[in-house]
Amino acid sequence: MNTETVPTQSFDPVSRAKDLRLLVENVKNEVLGLKQDIQCDKNDSSNCDKGEAIANATLAFRHLEDAKMRLGKVIQAYEGQSVYDK
Repeated sequence: MNTETVPTQSFDPVSRAKDLRLLVENVKNEVLGLKQDIQCDKNDSSNCDKGEAIANATLAFRHLEDAKMRLGKVIQAYEGQSVYDK
């Protein structure tokens, strides 16, 4: 019989959520840069639909903002804090 104990890793969801929020913020900045690059691009080929590309980059940016906010809500819920408790 194996009597060795398995080391346990501490599970810190708040720290993990904060790390993920930072990653999302970095991706948001990259998407914003992509959108700006598309806006400045001089590509006028017939296959290029810059308006559609800009619109989708904008939507991606907004979804990332929402993801970051939702991770903040994870932190609030895990810590038992709510803006409505005040």
